[in-house]
Order: sequence, then C-alpha cells, then structure tokens
Amino acid sequence: MKKVYLLLFISICFQSIHAQKEGYWDKERAMTREITVSARDRMIVKTDDFPIGTTELIFRITLLDDNQQMAGSLVSVLKAIPDPTGISQGSAGAVFLFSKISGDDKAKYAIFNSNENAVVYQNTGKTADACLVQDTPVSKDAKRLSVDKSVCLKNNTAALWFGFESSNWIMKQKIVLEIVPWVDTKLSRGWTVENRKFIINQCKTSALAQKMTNSDDFCICIEEKIQNKYRFDEFQKLLTMEQAKVYKDFGTVCYSESSVSKTVYADLRNKANAEAKKKNFGTAIMQMNTVVQDGQGTPIDYATLGYWYTMTKQYGKALKTLEIGEKLDTTELLIKLHTAHALLLNGDYSKAKKIHKEYQTQNVTDSLSWIQKTKADFAQFQKNGIQSNDFEKILKVLE
Repeated sequence: MKKVYLLLFISICFQSIHAQKEGYWDKERAMTREITVSARDRMIVKTDDFPIGTTELIFRITLLDDNQQMAGSLVSVLKAIPDPTGISQGSAGAVFLFSKISGDDKAKYAIFNSNENAVVYQNTGKTADACLVQDTPVSKDAKRLSVDKSVCLKNNTAALWFGFESSNWIMKQKIVLEIVPWVDTKLSRGWTVENRKFIINQCKTSALAQKMTNSDDFCICIEEKIQNKYRFDEFQKLLTMEQAKVYKDFGTVCYSESSVSKTVYADLRNKANAEAKKKNFGTAIMQMNTVVQDGQGTPIDYATLGYWYTMTKQYGKALKTLEIGEKLDTTELLIKLHTAHALLLNGDYSKAKKIHKEYQTQNVTDSLSWIQKTKADFAQFQKNGIQSNDFEKILKVLE
C-alpha cells in the first residue's frame, strides 16, 4: 500500500511539473503607479505596453491612507509562485496577492481595451464597453487576467486603461496600481498565430508552392525553420532580397526532405494526368518533364511521357524518352509497347512489328494484355487525328 501511495504522489508531482506553463513573470516590465484621485472624481491610467508574448497578467489595487507605504511589492510576492496556474487553482500564493495593508477609503474601478472607451468612462461614468468592472467599492483587490479567460487580453492587446472612481466625497484618495505580466517563452519571439499565417501565405505565392496541389506541408516546413532561426521582428527587419533568399534556402531544404518531396512529385503527376485526360498534352508534358528532369522519374513516368510525345507527333522525343526509361527497367512492357507505337508512326514498321511479335502473348499490367492495350492505343490515336495504314497490319500480326 505504501508503494501505491508513493507512486501516486510521484505521478501527481510529475503531472504538476509538466502542467506548468513555459514562461516567466517579467519583473523588469512590472508597473507600479501611485495615483491620486480627487474626491467624487474619476481618473484613467494607461498601463505600460506589455512585452511581446504576454498571455496573462496579475494586477493589484491598494488604497492607502496618507503617509502609508506598501509593505511588499507584487513582484516579490510572485517570486514564490512558479506560474499563473498556481494562482487560478487557489494556492496560498493567491492569498498573498492581497496587500497586507490598506486604508479606510474605497473606490470602484473598470478596465478598458482602448483609450476612447476609457475617456467615455472618465467623462460619463459609463462602463458598458469595459472588459472588467468592479462596481462594489473596495479598499484592495487583486486579479489575474489571461488570454484564455478574459476579454481584456483578447486580440493581442498591447496595453490596458484602468479607470478609478473615488468613493470619498470629501477627501482625495491615494491608490497604488501594480501590474506584473506573464510572458510565454515561445510567444515572446513574436510568432503569434497571425504572424505565422503571414509567413505561410507569403510562401504560398512562390513559384514552387504554386506547382503543388496542396502546399500546406511545404510552407509549414519553411515557416517552422524561419521561426526557429529568427524572432519575428528580426525577420521583418531583413531587406526584401534577404527575405527572398531565406525563403529560397529553406525552400530547397524543405523540398529535398522526403515527405515534402514525395508530395510535390505526386502532385505534379496528378496534375499532368488530369491535363492529359483533357487532351492538354502540351501542359501534361511540361509538368511530367519537371518530374523527370529533377531526377524523380520512374519507369512508368517515362512510359507515360513517351506516350504523350507520340500523341503530339513528337516521335523523336518519344523514342529518346522511352530509351531512357528502358535503361531504368528493361522489363517494363509499357515502355516497350510505347516504343513500338513511336517506331511505327515514325515510319519504322519492321522494328515495331518485331517488338509486337516478341511480347504479344504477355500482359502489360496485371489485368491488361498486350493485345488489348495495343487495340485501345490505336483507337485513341485515331480519335486524336493520328492515322496510319500500318495499324491494321500490326493488328493482323497480333491475331
């Protein structure tokens, strides 16, 4: 039983450690403001700009009597709390967030995302556009705001405006406002969702990406490599030609990676075949040539390309292409059949006849015979305006 308890304890501790957020309380960017609010008056205070990557913040408000001083800063309190989750889970640290002292006075406050809304509050007292409102007067208060749970930090808010309304109808009030931001380590490099999308969208306009049916994996690969090497603001400061070189260099690396490369060439083959079905053989040839010229051509690719050259009456190119393909695989019968077609249409009946007689009893695929494929190809040639009296001679040889 003791072992079970020990294992449970270790498991809980392990989960707690990994649940902690990767970031830090930015004490260097912590803000402390002492504000004096006149009796029955309202006042607004703009925070300092939050550091890039701020996803949470803690603020503490304390009202002091004359000559009172803060007993301890909010920064010193947060040193004992490793991350914001400890506060939200009601740890002892949450209790210590409250100031050990406060005056007798009380005040209301509201928080705004824009100066315009804060000014309206100062002039009218309206809080309809506030992201947080404390309507009940308090002498001290402390809260945590997070991107996940508070609209105050939505949409990459760079700063906030605190509005205070005095509840003292006779004397002025002294209010201490303290704010400490929590900075997410990864986001502090400036790679927000919007900035990552910007890089990916830029990538998609490149000539290489536009050759792909789906360039998502390729562009994400480039975005990740740029993200690992640069802060976003560093990348933005590069000259246009320097940025272009970064895209090109990382594009070459991502293109050569097997998963991306296979996808690229598969896309090119699919595009080429789609164009061929529409009888756009010129476009199909251009796209398939990209595959073979990059050294990625398979024997079937060469067989297909040779066939398309034949369809466009480019018999010399067809024979040269099919010869290269045959060196890759001397047993591929589609290459041999398409070679016979190119020879026949190029006026070399005797060589074409020899090939047909040699392989006529075999299958060019697991389910298609040499004779069936020959008849289908001859019919396709005639549909595309390619006529030859030798077609009938070859068919008689195959009977």
